[in-house]
Amino acid sequence: MSAVTYFEAIVVGALQGVSELFPVSSLGHSILLPAWLGGSWQRDLSIGKDSPYLAVLVAMHVATALALVLFFRKDWVRIIGGLWTSIRHREVRTPDQRLAWLLVLATIPVGLAGLLLEGLLRDFLGKPVPSAIFLALNGGVLYAAEKFSRRKPAEEADTVDFSAEDTLVMRAVSVEEATDVRLAKLRVGEAVLIGAAQILALLPGISRSGITMVAGLRRGLGHEDAARFAFLLATPVILAAGVLKMPTLFASENHASLGPALVGSVIAGVASYISVRFLTGYFETRTLTPFAIYCVVAGIGSLIFFAV
Repeated sequence: MSAVTYFEAIVVGALQGVSELFPVSSLGHSILLPAWLGGSWQRDLSIGKDSPYLAVLVAMHVATALALVLFFRKDWVRIIGGLWTSIRHREVRTPDQRLAWLLVLATIPVGLAGLLLEGLLRDFLGKPVPSAIFLALNGGVLYAAEKFSRRKPAEEADTVDFSAEDTLVMRAVSVEEATDVRLAKLRVGEAVLIGAAQILALLPGISRSGITMVAGLRRGLGHEDAARFAFLLATPVILAAGVLKMPTLFASENHASLGPALVGSVIAGVASYISVRFLTGYFETRTLTPFAIYCVVAGIGSLIFFAV
């Protein structure tokens, strides 16, 4: 197979960094881009079991995860600290402790599904036409979520009681910490269902962040909280999957792609950081509808393009 060039890596890195966090499916776009451009792009950027392109995408995913860790670094310090104190003292009392366990439990379903199904689904469905179909379906799901999502009444919002001391602290924390406190009030079953929604992102064209946000909206979260929970859930999943597959990048047949992989990963990391910074502000007041429209148009347009 042909090695990925530096220019291809830069373009794909920028695309990966944006599409992984925007609710438009990075895997779907990584498959559709070479099909759209054709020629050497289609030859060099072919997804397969031993493809250099797939190895380069793995490195870019790690860069995206690191960008998320960097952006949410204060949150992860508190969450990991909460997990440690919870284990040490054998208690789940504070919002940080509860949120830590919710993230752990919500990550388990997609972790198991990824180990069992990721390669199989990629080999069977990692082609332009299925990706275009799923991208259009992704748009339909996002649009439907906006039309039919529910909001919890105020009396249902507090599903977990914290101490009076914690309540006083919550009034003085930052906006980000206040959001995490709200997320910590999710029921365990709700958090696991939201996390399990990421399994659908194994289908090329279905967005991880998008489908997780949809699940959050369906459980009564607001857009800002749903987006934040989606990004927190995605971080360990993307990082673990990337690190697990990273050795493939250093296989002898991929040595020619190491340089482009490094450059593309830097681009992906920067693009991811800018994207998450933009999206956390965007979803404070706006919805998934523009992304839904884009996915439907891009998916159907791709199907027409491939049929002509």
